[in-house]
Amino acid sequence: MGQTFKTLRALGGLCARGKNIDENCSSGLDEYMKPKILLIALTLGFAAAAVCLAGDSKAEQAVRDADAEWSKVAGAKDLDKTVSFYADDAIVLPPNQAAVTTKTNIRDLWKGLMDSLTDISWKTTRVEVAKFGDMAFLVGTYELTMTNGTKDKGKYCEVWKKQPDGKWKVATDMFSSDLPAAPTAETK
Repeated sequence: MGQTFKTLRALGGLCARGKNIDENCSSGLDEYMKPKILLIALTLGFAAAAVCLAGDSKAEQAVRDADAEWSKVAGAKDLDKTVSFYADDAIVLPPNQAAVTTKTNIRDLWKGLMDSLTDISWKTTRVEVAKFGDMAFLVGTYELTMTNGTKDKGKYCEVWKKQPDGKWKVATDMFSSDLPAAPTAETK
């Protein structure tokens, strides 16, 4: 051990000026190895980043596609298919009423909505996918026409979760109108 320490100390002293890795401090291996190691490290780093970004873009597209399909199904007034986009433990936060938390109640909410409108559609304007690719949130705008001819435009925010089978389902759904709130009747 004493000899190894002396050798290392001697190498440290001799090679300090050139910082070469060989014993004689003269082969110049560092001049060739450092750029190659740096190039390999950068290549691996860029490859890893590309894989991560590709995964995010695939998840983002999958959620966008699912949301677009959901809008089509709702526009066709297919109640069962519309409700099937929700996760089993989903929560819907409609404006001016309590949160809706069971599939049965979510179905009832959509039934009431579909019975009162002639047209509904929405379009995603922003998607953010979580780092691990298992959750995403969407923001967008909607338009609907009620059976009495009233038109409404508004915005929504949805949280989607990737299910164990790989499908995306809505975990949280919130929407609100851009129209001014209706005046309330004053009580005396």
